[in-house]
Amino acid sequence: QLQLVDSGGGSVQPGGSLRLSCVASAFTLRYYAIGWFRQAPGKEREGVGCISSDGSSIKYSSSAKGRFTISRDNDKDTVTLQMNSLKPEDTAVYHCGGNYGSCTGEYAYWGQGTQVTVSL
Repeated sequence: QLQLVDSGGGSVQPGGSLRLSCVASAFTLRYYAIGWFRQAPGKEREGVGCISSDGSSIKYSSSAKGRFTISRDNDKDTVTLQMNSLKPEDTAVYHCGGNYGSCTGEYAYWGQGTQVTVSL
C-alpha cells in the first residue's frame, strides 16, 4: 500500500519561497498521479495542482499558476512543490495525495500534511 510523507513546510514572509516534498514509502509512486492540496482554517480543502504519473501532464489551480511548480522524480519516489512569491492567503496545511493512474477521481492515499505560514 502506498504511503506518503510530506514535508518542507514552515514560516516565511510574503514574497518568500518554500519547497515541499512528498516522498513515497512501502511502494513506488511511479504509477500514481500526485496532487497537492491545501486547507486553511475554516475553509474547505482546495486543489493546488497535480502531476501525472509520468510527469507529462501538470495542472495548476488559478491561484497557483505562475507561482508554484510541481515536479517529480520517480526514481527517487519524490514529488516536489516549489512555491514562490508566497502570499498570506497561501497559509494552510498542505497535503499530497496519490491516485492510481490519473489526476481525476478519488485520491486514496494521503500524506499527513505540512503547515505553511506566510506572514510578516
